[in-house]
Amino acid sequence: MSRSTRNWLLSGILIIAIFLRFYHFTSTPPGLYPDEAINGNDAVAAAETGHFFQVFYPNNNGREGLYNDVLAMILAVWPAVHEPWILRLPAAVAGVLTVWGLSLLVAELFGDGPGLLAAFLLATSVWHIIFSRIAFRAILSPLLLVWAVWLLIKAFRQPPSARAWWYTGIAAVIYSLGFYTYIAYRITALLLLIFIPFFRTYPQFWRRTLVFFLITVAVFAPLGWYFATVPGSFFGRTTQIAVTSAANPAYRFAVNLAKEALMFNVHGDNNWRQNISGAPELFWPVGILFLLGIGLALYYGWRTWRKKFVSAENKALFPPFGLWLSFAWLALGILPAAASDEGIPHALRSILAIPPAMIFAALGGIWLYRLIARRAHARIAAALAVIFLGTVGAFAYYDYFIVWAGNPNVPGAFSANYVEIGRSIDALPSRTPKYVIVNAGGVPVNGIPMPAETTMFVTHSFTAADAAAAHIRYLLPGQKSQIPPGTPSADIFSIN
Repeated sequence: MSRSTRNWLLSGILIIAIFLRFYHFTSTPPGLYPDEAINGNDAVAAAETGHFFQVFYPNNNGREGLYNDVLAMILAVWPAVHEPWILRLPAAVAGVLTVWGLSLLVAELFGDGPGLLAAFLLATSVWHIIFSRIAFRAILSPLLLVWAVWLLIKAFRQPPSARAWWYTGIAAVIYSLGFYTYIAYRITALLLLIFIPFFRTYPQFWRRTLVFFLITVAVFAPLGWYFATVPGSFFGRTTQIAVTSAANPAYRFAVNLAKEALMFNVHGDNNWRQNISGAPELFWPVGILFLLGIGLALYYGWRTWRKKFVSAENKALFPPFGLWLSFAWLALGILPAAASDEGIPHALRSILAIPPAMIFAALGGIWLYRLIARRAHARIAAALAVIFLGTVGAFAYYDYFIVWAGNPNVPGAFSANYVEIGRSIDALPSRTPKYVIVNAGGVPVNGIPMPAETTMFVTHSFTAADAAAAHIRYLLPGQKSQIPPGTPSADIFSIN
């Protein structure tokens, strides 16, 4: 495949990725979940105080700071925009960039064909599309890991040169920024061990590894210092939901692991916020290719290890390093969810498993295409490929925008009623005193339960100064007596 052809095809895939992540962007998904809103509110506070680069935000059980820091810079530029879409903008951009990065990584490991197919499958993955349109920090994890691994491979494969050191340094910076995204990212340190047996004989391997390690430590140091000074923040909510709290942790972990393994093809996340409730995470034709790819990888990997004959074509398609890396990545990707004991299978906690899932599906697809072309005819293989790609693309649109977005459970999953309360408040004269009684329970933030975060963001009333400027007071049920007698009922709102 010529470079120009590859670039044209990749451009088409990126256009598809952009469309599926930005179409109806201001209205889908509806509402704004409080976990998204708190990211925006913390970012607003950071922008207003000039504290743009916080390594960790302690509200809502604590969150690594990179996503909020990006939001703070965006809201500093557009301070008057308090619509849900502004909080989701970094996620959508990250989703598109992940598609691009995966194409480069898979092409480096397995060739251009698998690289383009893996990118297309990621672009059309409803699993990935959903999280590319939600303001959750976890979407940055696969983005940074994909790019870091690609750059690190490029660094080790370069002959001694300035370019090799640039690749090493940039890979280290990007990789270490991943620790500022999501707690599950920490397990990726184990993934890098795969490089040692395959690259240790390459020129300057240990020196480049040392530089990579030192830069990673330096970039991670501010967050590490925060964890050292505030020890409870390192585990955060993990201790609340860990499988170790179950009566039989080993049994529970085994059950969770089985559920996570089955989520790709049998039964996925039940949460409407994260999936078409209960649907497999992979569209069924992609799921079949995923299983085929895993089976073929095991088969050809075993034959290579046993030094049995493998054709040159299959050696190139199933190289040992690529297979080891992909299997390790997949296993580590589902491990954080399996080690928790809430909402299993969990699409969000397994978000790092998305890239390797697409890799295995792409390997299965390319192998099957070649088999059909060899056993039948190249034109038949091409026609079936076009039908397959068209079907996957069409169902990505249908499943997300029609089935998922059109389901009546989705607005509730995103607290759309809290957004409407905020808009009703904004419709009142700015100087009219407004009272919001927060009846819903949740983790307290500044003494007010989390569900109020959505209304606070929409009305720009998170900080005490902003709430006072908007003439809004948030009250707990026991504080209703603080509402002055004679206050019109139209000025009193309830978050239930």
